[in-house]
Amino acid sequence: MAGNKTVRTDASVDDYLAGIAGSRGDDARELNDLLTEATGLRPALWGSSIVGFGDRHLVYDSGRELDWFQIGFAARKQALTLYLTEGFEGYDELLGRLGPHTTGVGCLYVKRLSDVDSAVLAELAKRSVQHTRGGG
Repeated sequence: MAGNKTVRTDASVDDYLAGIAGSRGDDARELNDLLTEATGLRPALWGSSIVGFGDRHLVYDSGRELDWFQIGFAARKQALTLYLTEGFEGYDELLGRLGPHTTGVGCLYVKRLSDVDSAVLAELAKRSVQHTRGGG
């Protein structure tokens, strides 16, 4: 069985973020600061382009296991992608106040950080991390 391709690295998050140009880079650095403050966790680079916060060990029903982060983000070309590993169940009220976004199975997509309510985004991050820790 193949291992997970996206693993925690020792690469510098600051260097990675500094290499993202323009407004997408500004948003990524701001989002990094927001998630650091909201979660109380230090960021780490996972793979070549995901900033993850915290660690957790996942075991799927299939028996597959992997180490992953509690919450993370990537500054993709089309949108900032936030990874909430527990999904969005129970977050309807927060998502309704967030501002323009779309969701996937465990991903929240935001075109521009200035389009969303940063306080709501911080609360979403706090609750998501609490949930991964079994506290909510």
